[in-house]
Amino acid sequence: MKIKGIHLIFFTALISGISIFVNSFGIKGFDSSVFTFAKNILVAIFITSMIIASTKFDEFKKLTKNQWTRLSLIGLVGGSIPFLLFFKGLQLTTGSTSAFIHKTMFVFVAIMAIVLLKEKLSKGILIGAIALLLGNFLVLKPDFLFDIGNLLILGATLFWAVEQIISKKTLGELSGNMVAFGRMFFGSIFIFLFLILTGKTSIILSMNLDQYLWIIVTSIFLLMYVLSYYNGLKTVKVTTAVSILLLASPITTLLSFIFLGSTISISQSIGMLLILFGVFSIILFEEYSKNINLSLLKKYGWN
Repeated sequence: MKIKGIHLIFFTALISGISIFVNSFGIKGFDSSVFTFAKNILVAIFITSMIIASTKFDEFKKLTKNQWTRLSLIGLVGGSIPFLLFFKGLQLTTGSTSAFIHKTMFVFVAIMAIVLLKEKLSKGILIGAIALLLGNFLVLKPDFLFDIGNLLILGATLFWAVEQIISKKTLGELSGNMVAFGRMFFGSIFIFLFLILTGKTSIILSMNLDQYLWIIVTSIFLLMYVLSYYNGLKTVKVTTAVSILLLASPITTLLSFIFLGSTISISQSIGMLLILFGVFSIILFEEYSKNINLSLLKKYGWN
Protein backbone atom coordinates (compact mmCIF):
# COMPACT_ATOMS: atom_id res chain seq x y z
CA MET A 1 0.00 0.00 0.00
CA LYS A 2 2.85 2.40 0.83
CA ILE A 3 4.53 1.82 -2.54
CA LYS A 4 1.19 2.46 -4.27
CA GLY A 5 0.88 5.67 -2.28
CA ILE A 6 4.33 6.83 -3.42
CA HIS A 7 3.39 6.08 -7.01
CA LEU A 8 0.24 8.19 -6.60
CA ILE A 9 2.27 11.11 -5.21
CA PHE A 10 4.70 10.85 -8.13
CA PHE A 11 1.71 11.01 -10.47
CA THR A 12 0.49 14.05 -8.54
CA ALA A 13 3.86 15.78 -9.04
CA LEU A 14 3.67 15.08 -12.78
CA ILE A 15 0.13 16.48 -12.96
CA SER A 16 1.20 19.49 -10.89
CA GLY A 17 4.12 20.28 -13.20
CA ILE A 18 1.88 20.09 -16.29
CA SER A 19 -0.94 21.98 -14.57
CA ILE A 20 1.30 24.91 -13.59
CA PHE A 21 2.43 25.17 -17.21
CA VAL A 22 -1.14 25.01 -18.58
CA ASN A 23 -2.56 27.36 -15.94
CA SER A 24 -0.01 30.03 -16.88
CA PHE A 25 -1.92 30.36 -20.16
CA GLY A 26 -5.42 29.71 -18.86
CA ILE A 27 -5.41 32.33 -16.08
CA LYS A 28 -4.71 35.21 -18.47
CA GLY A 29 -7.71 37.52 -18.68
CA PHE A 30 -9.32 36.02 -15.56
CA ASP A 31 -9.94 37.42 -12.12
CA SER A 32 -7.84 34.98 -10.07
CA SER A 33 -10.43 34.47 -7.32
CA VAL A 34 -13.22 33.80 -9.83
CA PHE A 35 -10.94 31.44 -11.77
CA THR A 36 -10.09 29.54 -8.57
CA PHE A 37 -13.74 29.33 -7.48
CA ALA A 38 -14.91 28.07 -10.87
CA LYS A 39 -12.31 25.29 -10.93
CA ASN A 40 -12.89 24.31 -7.32
CA ILE A 41 -16.68 24.09 -7.58
CA LEU A 42 -16.53 21.91 -10.70
CA VAL A 43 -14.11 19.51 -9.01
CA ALA A 44 -16.19 19.54 -5.82
CA ILE A 45 -19.34 18.61 -7.76
CA PHE A 46 -17.57 15.73 -9.53
CA ILE A 47 -16.02 14.31 -6.34
CA THR A 48 -19.35 14.60 -4.50
CA SER A 49 -21.12 12.75 -7.32
CA MET A 50 -18.40 10.09 -7.37
CA ILE A 51 -18.69 9.44 -3.61
CA ILE A 52 -22.50 9.29 -3.76
CA ALA A 53 -22.43 6.94 -6.76
CA SER A 54 -19.97 4.56 -5.10
CA THR A 55 -21.29 4.58 -1.52
CA LYS A 56 -24.92 5.72 -1.93
CA PHE A 57 -24.49 8.44 0.74
CA ASP A 58 -23.16 5.89 3.25
CA GLU A 59 -19.77 7.61 3.57
CA PHE A 60 -21.47 10.94 4.23
CA LYS A 61 -23.91 9.43 6.73
CA LYS A 62 -21.06 7.94 8.78
CA LEU A 63 -19.30 11.28 9.24
CA THR A 64 -19.26 12.56 12.82
CA LYS A 65 -19.65 16.19 13.81
CA ASN A 66 -15.91 16.35 14.56
CA GLN A 67 -15.06 14.94 11.13
CA TRP A 68 -17.33 17.47 9.39
CA THR A 69 -15.55 20.19 11.35
CA ARG A 70 -12.13 18.97 10.24
CA LEU A 71 -13.24 18.72 6.60
CA SER A 72 -14.53 22.29 6.71
CA LEU A 73 -11.26 23.38 8.35
CA ILE A 74 -9.31 21.72 5.53
CA GLY A 75 -11.43 23.68 3.07
CA LEU A 76 -10.77 26.91 4.96
CA VAL A 77 -7.00 26.66 5.53
CA GLY A 78 -6.21 24.66 2.37
CA GLY A 79 -8.87 25.31 -0.23
CA SER A 80 -9.70 28.99 0.17
CA ILE A 81 -7.61 31.41 2.29
CA PRO A 82 -4.18 30.42 0.87
CA PHE A 83 -5.43 30.62 -2.73
CA LEU A 84 -6.73 34.14 -2.16
CA LEU A 85 -3.49 35.19 -0.45
CA PHE A 86 -1.30 33.51 -3.07
CA PHE A 87 -2.92 35.03 -6.15
CA LYS A 88 -3.17 38.47 -4.52
CA GLY A 89 0.52 38.18 -3.67
CA LEU A 90 1.36 37.36 -7.27
CA GLN A 91 -0.46 40.51 -8.38
CA LEU A 92 1.62 42.64 -6.02
CA THR A 93 5.07 41.21 -6.65
CA THR A 94 7.32 40.10 -9.47
CA GLY A 95 10.40 37.95 -9.69
CA SER A 96 11.27 34.44 -8.61
CA THR A 97 11.34 34.99 -4.84
CA SER A 98 7.62 34.22 -4.61
CA ALA A 99 8.10 30.87 -6.35
CA PHE A 100 11.01 30.00 -4.05
CA ILE A 101 8.97 30.91 -0.95
CA HIS A 102 6.20 28.55 -2.06
CA LYS A 103 8.72 25.73 -2.56
CA THR A 104 9.89 26.05 1.06
CA MET A 105 6.56 24.62 2.23
CA PHE A 106 8.16 21.21 2.77
CA VAL A 107 10.41 22.75 5.46
CA PHE A 108 7.42 24.01 7.44
CA VAL A 109 5.61 20.70 6.91
CA ALA A 110 8.64 18.74 8.13
CA ILE A 111 8.87 20.85 11.31
CA MET A 112 5.13 20.51 12.01
CA ALA A 113 5.23 16.77 11.28
CA ILE A 114 8.02 16.28 13.81
CA VAL A 115 6.18 18.25 16.50
CA LEU A 116 2.55 17.29 15.83
CA LEU A 117 2.69 13.91 14.07
CA LYS A 118 5.77 12.62 15.93
CA GLU A 119 7.63 11.90 12.70
CA LYS A 120 11.34 11.46 13.37
CA LEU A 121 14.02 13.84 12.06
CA SER A 122 16.47 11.54 10.29
CA LYS A 123 19.60 11.93 8.18
CA GLY A 124 17.48 11.22 5.11
CA ILE A 125 15.27 14.24 5.79
CA LEU A 126 18.23 16.53 6.59
CA ILE A 127 20.20 15.54 3.49
CA GLY A 128 17.10 15.71 1.32
CA ALA A 129 16.02 19.09 2.74
CA ILE A 130 19.41 20.68 2.06
CA ALA A 131 19.45 19.29 -1.50
CA LEU A 132 15.86 20.43 -2.16
CA LEU A 133 16.49 23.97 -0.88
CA LEU A 134 19.71 24.33 -2.84
CA GLY A 135 18.14 22.76 -5.94
CA ASN A 136 15.16 25.12 -5.91
CA PHE A 137 17.47 28.06 -5.31
CA LEU A 138 19.44 27.19 -8.44
CA VAL A 139 16.34 26.49 -10.56
CA LEU A 140 14.33 29.55 -9.50
CA LYS A 141 17.18 32.03 -8.82
CA PRO A 142 15.30 34.12 -6.20
CA ASP A 143 16.29 37.77 -5.80
CA PHE A 144 15.16 37.90 -2.12
CA LEU A 145 13.46 41.26 -2.51
CA PHE A 146 10.72 41.00 0.12
CA ASP A 147 7.59 43.11 -0.21
CA ILE A 148 3.93 42.84 0.77
CA GLY A 149 3.29 40.45 -2.13
CA ASN A 150 5.93 38.00 -0.97
CA LEU A 151 4.65 38.24 2.60
CA LEU A 152 1.18 37.26 1.37
CA ILE A 153 2.69 34.29 -0.47
CA LEU A 154 4.55 33.30 2.69
CA GLY A 155 1.24 33.41 4.55
CA ALA A 156 -0.37 31.19 1.89
CA THR A 157 2.53 28.75 2.15
CA LEU A 158 2.11 28.50 5.93
CA PHE A 159 -1.64 27.90 5.56
CA TRP A 160 -1.00 25.09 3.05
CA ALA A 161 1.58 23.57 5.40
CA VAL A 162 -0.96 23.51 8.24
CA GLU A 163 -3.51 21.93 5.90
CA GLN A 164 -1.10 19.10 5.13
CA ILE A 165 -0.90 18.20 8.82
CA ILE A 166 -4.67 18.38 9.36
CA SER A 167 -5.29 16.32 6.22
CA LYS A 168 -2.78 13.66 7.25
CA LYS A 169 -4.44 13.25 10.66
CA THR A 170 -7.90 13.18 9.07
CA LEU A 171 -6.81 10.52 6.57
CA GLY A 172 -6.32 8.19 9.53
CA GLU A 173 -10.13 8.01 9.75
CA LEU A 174 -11.45 8.96 6.31
CA SER A 175 -10.76 8.05 2.69
CA GLY A 176 -8.60 10.15 0.39
CA ASN A 177 -11.67 10.94 -1.72
CA MET A 178 -13.53 12.30 1.30
CA VAL A 179 -10.65 14.56 2.34
CA ALA A 180 -10.39 15.79 -1.26
CA PHE A 181 -14.14 16.51 -1.10
CA GLY A 182 -13.67 18.55 2.08
CA ARG A 183 -10.91 20.66 0.56
CA MET A 184 -12.77 21.40 -2.66
CA PHE A 185 -16.38 21.65 -1.41
CA PHE A 186 -15.82 23.81 1.66
CA GLY A 187 -13.03 25.70 -0.10
CA SER A 188 -15.52 26.63 -2.82
CA ILE A 189 -18.06 27.84 -0.25
CA PHE A 190 -15.54 30.10 1.49
CA ILE A 191 -14.27 31.54 -1.80
CA PHE A 192 -17.86 32.15 -2.93
CA LEU A 193 -18.47 34.12 0.28
CA PHE A 194 -15.39 36.16 -0.58
CA LEU A 195 -16.77 36.81 -4.08
CA ILE A 196 -20.06 38.00 -2.57
CA LEU A 197 -18.29 40.38 -0.18
CA THR A 198 -16.16 41.81 -3.00
CA GLY A 199 -19.04 42.07 -5.50
CA LYS A 200 -17.46 39.68 -8.02
CA THR A 201 -20.19 37.06 -8.37
CA SER A 202 -21.52 38.64 -11.56
CA ILE A 203 -18.23 37.84 -13.29
CA ILE A 204 -18.99 34.11 -13.09
CA LEU A 205 -21.87 34.37 -15.57
CA SER A 206 -20.31 37.01 -17.80
CA MET A 207 -17.32 35.01 -19.03
CA ASN A 208 -16.92 34.03 -22.67
CA LEU A 209 -16.82 30.52 -24.16
CA ASP A 210 -13.01 30.37 -24.29
CA GLN A 211 -12.81 31.15 -20.57
CA TYR A 212 -15.32 28.44 -19.71
CA LEU A 213 -13.31 25.96 -21.80
CA TRP A 214 -10.13 26.91 -19.94
CA ILE A 215 -11.93 26.35 -16.66
CA ILE A 216 -12.99 22.86 -17.77
CA VAL A 217 -9.48 21.94 -18.95
CA THR A 218 -7.74 23.18 -15.81
CA SER A 219 -10.43 21.57 -13.62
CA ILE A 220 -9.54 18.17 -15.07
CA PHE A 221 -5.94 18.63 -13.97
CA LEU A 222 -7.08 19.81 -10.52
CA LEU A 223 -9.38 16.78 -10.17
CA MET A 224 -6.55 14.37 -10.97
CA TYR A 225 -4.28 16.25 -8.58
CA VAL A 226 -6.50 16.13 -5.48
CA LEU A 227 -7.68 12.53 -6.01
CA SER A 228 -4.17 11.15 -6.53
CA TYR A 229 -2.55 13.26 -3.81
CA TYR A 230 -4.92 12.61 -0.92
CA ASN A 231 -5.23 8.91 -1.69
CA GLY A 232 -1.43 8.73 -1.82
CA LEU A 233 -0.97 10.80 1.34
CA LYS A 234 -3.14 8.30 3.26
CA THR A 235 -0.28 5.75 3.27
CA VAL A 236 2.80 7.97 2.90
CA LYS A 237 4.51 10.22 5.44
CA VAL A 238 3.47 13.83 4.92
CA THR A 239 7.11 15.00 4.71
CA THR A 240 7.81 12.49 1.95
CA ALA A 241 4.64 13.42 0.05
CA VAL A 242 5.32 17.17 0.08
CA SER A 243 8.96 16.58 -0.93
CA ILE A 244 7.93 14.52 -3.97
CA LEU A 245 5.65 17.38 -5.06
CA LEU A 246 8.76 19.53 -5.56
CA LEU A 247 9.44 17.51 -8.71
CA ALA A 248 6.73 19.67 -10.30
CA SER A 249 9.21 22.56 -10.55
CA PRO A 250 11.70 20.87 -12.92
CA ILE A 251 8.79 19.34 -14.88
CA THR A 252 7.36 22.82 -15.54
CA THR A 253 10.83 24.10 -16.44
CA LEU A 254 11.31 21.27 -18.94
CA LEU A 255 7.90 21.91 -20.51
CA SER A 256 8.79 25.59 -20.93
CA PHE A 257 12.04 24.53 -22.58
CA ILE A 258 10.32 22.07 -24.95
CA PHE A 259 7.27 24.11 -25.96
CA LEU A 260 8.31 27.73 -25.43
CA GLY A 261 11.99 27.53 -26.25
CA SER A 262 13.02 28.77 -22.82
CA THR A 263 16.70 28.30 -22.01
CA ILE A 264 17.93 26.14 -19.16
CA SER A 265 21.23 27.28 -17.67
CA ILE A 266 23.89 24.97 -16.28
CA SER A 267 23.03 26.05 -12.74
CA GLN A 268 19.34 25.26 -13.33
CA SER A 269 20.29 21.82 -14.67
CA ILE A 270 22.35 21.19 -11.53
CA GLY A 271 19.40 22.44 -9.46
CA MET A 272 17.01 19.98 -11.09
CA LEU A 273 19.44 17.13 -10.40
CA LEU A 274 19.69 18.23 -6.76
CA ILE A 275 15.88 18.24 -6.48
CA LEU A 276 15.80 14.69 -7.85
CA PHE A 277 18.53 13.66 -5.42
CA GLY A 278 16.73 15.30 -2.49
CA VAL A 279 13.41 13.62 -3.25
CA PHE A 280 14.90 10.16 -3.70
CA SER A 281 17.06 10.60 -0.61
CA ILE A 282 13.97 11.21 1.52
CA ILE A 283 12.06 8.35 -0.11
CA LEU A 284 14.95 5.89 0.31
CA PHE A 285 15.66 6.69 3.94
CA GLU A 286 12.11 7.36 5.11
CA GLU A 287 9.90 4.94 3.18
CA TYR A 288 12.07 2.06 2.00
CA SER A 289 14.92 1.74 4.52
CA LYS A 290 12.90 -0.33 7.01
CA ASN A 291 11.68 -2.68 4.29
CA ILE A 292 15.21 -3.06 2.93
CA ASN A 293 16.62 -3.77 6.40
CA LEU A 294 13.91 -6.32 7.15
CA SER A 295 14.49 -8.11 3.86
CA LEU A 296 18.24 -8.35 4.56
CA LEU A 297 17.60 -9.72 8.02
CA LYS A 298 15.31 -12.41 6.62
CA LYS A 299 17.75 -13.23 3.82
CA TYR A 300 20.59 -13.94 6.23
CA GLY A 301 18.41 -15.54 8.88
CA TRP A 302 18.91 -12.82 11.46
CA ASN A 303 15.23 -12.38 12.19
